[in-house]
Amino acid sequence: MKNSLLIAVREWKARVGSRSFLLMSVIGPSLILTLIYILFAFGGEGKQKWKVLVTDKAGLLEHKIITDDDKAINYYFADDYIEIEDFRDGKRYQEFDAMVEVNEKVLSNKVGHIFYRELPSTRMQTRVQYQIERRIEEIMVGEFTDFSINDYLKIKQALNLSFHNVYDPRDEASDLSGWVGFFYGTLIFSFIFLFGMTILRSVTYEKSNRIVEVLLASVSPRQLMSGKIMGIGFAAIIQFVVWIVVIGFGLFFMRELLFPDMLDPANMNFDQFAIEASQKSYADKYYANLEYNQFVELVYERVNFGVILPFFVLFFIAGYLFYGALFAAIGATMGTESDGQQFVIPLVLLLFLSLYAGYFAMNHPESNLTSILQYVPFTSPVVVMVKLAQGYEPGHGYEVYLALLTLLLSAFFVLGIASRLYKNGILQFGHRLRLRHILKWLRST
Repeated sequence: MKNSLLIAVREWKARVGSRSFLLMSVIGPSLILTLIYILFAFGGEGKQKWKVLVTDKAGLLEHKIITDDDKAINYYFADDYIEIEDFRDGKRYQEFDAMVEVNEKVLSNKVGHIFYRELPSTRMQTRVQYQIERRIEEIMVGEFTDFSINDYLKIKQALNLSFHNVYDPRDEASDLSGWVGFFYGTLIFSFIFLFGMTILRSVTYEKSNRIVEVLLASVSPRQLMSGKIMGIGFAAIIQFVVWIVVIGFGLFFMRELLFPDMLDPANMNFDQFAIEASQKSYADKYYANLEYNQFVELVYERVNFGVILPFFVLFFIAGYLFYGALFAAIGATMGTESDGQQFVIPLVLLLFLSLYAGYFAMNHPESNLTSILQYVPFTSPVVVMVKLAQGYEPGHGYEVYLALLTLLLSAFFVLGIASRLYKNGILQFGHRLRLRHILKWLRST
C-alpha cells in the first residue's frame, strides 16, 4: 500500500503541475459560466408572435377573444373539435403555433388546455392565459350575473390553463430538470474520458520507453496500476473541486449583480391581475414583469444541489474506477500504439452509448429500460444523474444507493481483471494483440 501511495503522489504531482491542468481549471468553468450567462440573458425570449387556433364547437367565445388587437397574438377559430394528432400532423394546421381547446365545461370547472409546437416564453404564456380568462369572465358576467366586470373580478376564480407540447401531450418527456441531470452525467463521462486517456497515455509511455521495467524492480504490477489510477484520480477530483468553486462563485455573482430581479417576487404583482383590458400599457408592464427566464428559475430554485452534488462526486469516483481500469488494461496489453487505438475506439463508442442512455432516460424516465439502465455499470452514472434531477418517486430512493453499490462492485471486479491483464501484459512488447492473448493472460496467475 505504501508503494501505491508513492506512485499516486508521483502521478498527482505530475498532473497538477502541468500546464494543461491549469488551463482546464480556468477555461473549463469559464466556458460553462459563459453558456449559463447566454441562457440567462437570452433563453427566455421565445417566439415573439403566435398564431393560435381556438377550437370552440359550442360557439361559446363567439369568435372573439379581446376587443383590442394584440400585435403579438392572432386568434383563429374552428367551429369543431380537432384531434391533437390532426393538429400536430395535418398540413392545414401547420401554420398555427398553438391550439386552445374550449368547451362549455370551462365555465364550471375553469380548466383549459393549450397545445403548442414550440414552448413559448413566460410572457407569451401569461398573455394568452390573461386574454382567454378575461374573455370567459365577460361571458360569465353577461350570462349568469348582474355584476359589473369590476365587481366580478373581486370574487372570480382563476382559470387553470395548462400548456402541453403537442408532440408530447401526456407530458411523458422530461422537463428542464432532466437536462440538468444529463449535464451532470455528461460532465462525469467527459472527465472519465479525459483522465482515462491520461491513464492510457501514461501506461503507454512508460511501456514504450521501458521505464516500466525500472519501476517494476521496486513495486509490483498491481501496486503500479493502483497508484497510477489513484494519483490521476486525485488530480481529477482536485479539478472537480476547482470547477465547483469557480462555477459556484460565478452563479452567486450572476444572481446578486447581473440578474438580481428575475426571481424577485416583488416583480410579480399578482394582485394586479384585475385590470381593464383597455389599460393596455399597464398590461404590457405586467406581462414584462412575469417574463423571467425559466433557466434562472431552474438553476436557483428547482435544482437541489445539496442532494445532487454528493451523488455526482460518488458516481464520478465509482465510474472513474470502472473505466480507468479498462484504460489501464488496454495500455498494459497493447503491443503497439495502433493496437491501443483500435481497442480505445469501442470504449469511446461505449461512452457515447452511455450518453444516449441518459438522453433516453430523460425522455422516458418511467420506462422499464430506464429502470434497467440505471443498474448497468456502463450507463448508470448518467442515467442516475438524470433520474435524480427529475426526482425519484416516494419510496424509490433506495434505487440510487443500489445503483451506486452495483457500480462500485462492478468497478472492483473490473479492477481485479485489469490487474491480472496489467501484470501479465505490461512486460510484453512487439506483439499484435489478439483475443487469445487476453484469454491466456486472464487464466495466468
